Amino acid sequence: MTLDRGWMWRVLLLSSLAVAAVAAQEKQLEADVSDIDEDGKMARRSTSNVWVLSTPHPPPPTQVTYKTPVPTGDVYFAETFDDGTLDSWQLSKTVKGDADDDIAKYDGKWAVEQLKENKVPGDQGLVLKSRAKHHAISAMLNKPFVFKDEPLVIQYEVNFQNGIDCGGAYIKLLTDTGNLNLEQFHDRTPYTLMFGPDKCGEDYKLHFIFRHQNPLNKDMEEKHAKRADVDLKKFYTDKKTHLYTLVLNPDNSYEMLIDQSSVSRGSLLHDVVPPVNPAKEIDDPNDSKPEDWDEKAKIPDPEATKPDDWDEDAPAKIDDPDALKPEGWLDDEPDFVADSTAEKPEDWDEEMDGEWEAPQVPNPACETAPGCGEWKRPQINNPQYKGKWKAPLVDNPNYQGVWKPRKIDNPDYFEDLQPFRMAPFKAVGLELWSMTSDIYFDNFIITSHKEVADRWASDSWGLKKLVASANEVSGVSCKGNRTVEQRPNRLSHCHCEAILGFNGKEGGAEKLLMFKFSWIFAILPTAPLIVSE
Repeated sequence: MTLDRGWMWRVLLLSSLAVAAVAAQEKQLEADVSDIDEDGKMARRSTSNVWVLSTPHPPPPTQVTYKTPVPTGDVYFAETFDDGTLDSWQLSKTVKGDADDDIAKYDGKWAVEQLKENKVPGDQGLVLKSRAKHHAISAMLNKPFVFKDEPLVIQYEVNFQNGIDCGGAYIKLLTDTGNLNLEQFHDRTPYTLMFGPDKCGEDYKLHFIFRHQNPLNKDMEEKHAKRADVDLKKFYTDKKTHLYTLVLNPDNSYEMLIDQSSVSRGSLLHDVVPPVNPAKEIDDPNDSKPEDWDEKAKIPDPEATKPDDWDEDAPAKIDDPDALKPEGWLDDEPDFVADSTAEKPEDWDEEMDGEWEAPQVPNPACETAPGCGEWKRPQINNPQYKGKWKAPLVDNPNYQGVWKPRKIDNPDYFEDLQPFRMAPFKAVGLELWSMTSDIYFDNFIITSHKEVADRWASDSWGLKKLVASANEVSGVSCKGNRTVEQRPNRLSHCHCEAILGFNGKEGGAEKLLMFKFSWIFAILPTAPLIVSE
C-alpha cells in the first residue's frame, strides 16, 4: 500500500518543523542548562527549576525533585503549607451574623493535603473540605502593610478540584484596627481589600474590592473594580491549578492577572463602581417641574379633519367573494357522529345518570371528503377598512424639552486623588461559603516587588504547570494521537506543549516560557514525567 504524495509531504514537513524547533530550543538554552542525562533527552538546571524537553521523540521517564520555594526578597507574608500544619493559622471561633443558628457557626473543615491530580510529592496546600458550611481561617502578616510609596502585590494559587457550583475562593486583607482578634474573624471583620475568584450559577467573577473612607463623614464604602476583560469560565471548570495576582501601584493603577496573563487593568479613580469621588454637582432635590411645562414633542394636527369617505364602521374582515365551495363537500354530514360500537355500561342507571348516549367520534364519511357540515366563505382583509380616524402628528410649537431639575453644588463633594492610600492591613483571611468541597489554596505571597512574586511563582506554580503539561504529553490530552493498537504500522502524531522556567538576570523576574512542538513516531509510546521528593 502506498501513501499519496500530499500525505508524504505533510509527514516530511512536520518532521522538519519538529527537529528545527527542538534544535533552536537547544541552541538557545545550551549555556543555561547543565546536568544533561545519559540520553540527552531531558536537562535540569541545578540552581533553579528548569526542565527542557529536547527531542522530537518521546523522552524516557525522568525524575524531578520538588523543593519548597523560598522568597527571594522582602515579603510581608509567604505560606506554602509544605510543613503539613496550620500552626501559623487561626480558625475562627465565632459565628456569622444574620445567619440561621444551624449554619451560623464557622465550623467548615480545613486540611493540609496534596492535590488530587497532577500532584507533586512534597508539595501541599490548604484545602476547604466541607460543603454548605461557613469557613473562616486567617493568619497574621510578618509586619503590617502600610500604603505609602511602594506597590502592593498579592498572589496565590487556587484549584477547584471538584469543579465549583456556588462558592468563592477569594481572600480578605484584614485591616489593622489595633484590636484585631483572629479568633473572632467573621463576615463583618473590617478588611482593607478583597481579591480572588467567585462563582455562582453561570456568573464567573474575579473580585477586586477595596474599602474607601469618606473623608467628610468617615463612612467606609466598598468600591468594585470593573469586570475582567476575558471569559473566566475555563478557570473554574478545567480542574487545574491557576495563579491569581493583583498588583496595586501608588499612581492608583491596578492590574489583575491569571496565570501571569493580564485579565483586567484600570485606575482606582476611574474604573471602580461606585466611583471614589462623587460628582461636583447634583440635581436640586427641591426643584420641581412647573405645571405648565410642555414635554410633548409631537401633537395631533389641530387643523386636520376626517375625510368624508372615511368609514370608521367598516369591518376589518369580510367574506371572500371569490371563494368557491370545494367539490365533494358533504353539507348534510356532521363532523361528529355517535360511536356505533359503543355499548351502555351494565351499571348505568337512567334514573340516576339520565338517558345514556353513545360518545361522539369523528364522522368516518368526512375522512375522504374536503369537509362536512355547513360551508362558509373564508374571511379576508377588508380593503375598505381604515379603522378609527386620528389626526396626524405635527411638531408641538410649545415644546419645551424634557424637564430636568436644576444643578446645585453637591454638599457631599470631596476629591481624593490618592485612593491607593488605603487603611493598613496586618492579616490575611479566607471567610467563605461553598456548595463544593476540596477547593485547594497554595503559595500565598504578599510583597511590594513584582519580580519577587514572579520568581516565587516560577518555583511553585510553574512546577505544577510543568507536571500537568508533562502528564498531558504522556497521553492524557495529546491531540490527534493514534495508538499502535488502533493503527498498527502507521505513523503517529501528537501535538504537545511544555513549560520551561528560566532565571532572568540577577535580581530580575523568573519567567515562564511555553512552546509547542510535534512528535512524530511509529510505535514508541510517550513516556511520563516522574516527580519525586
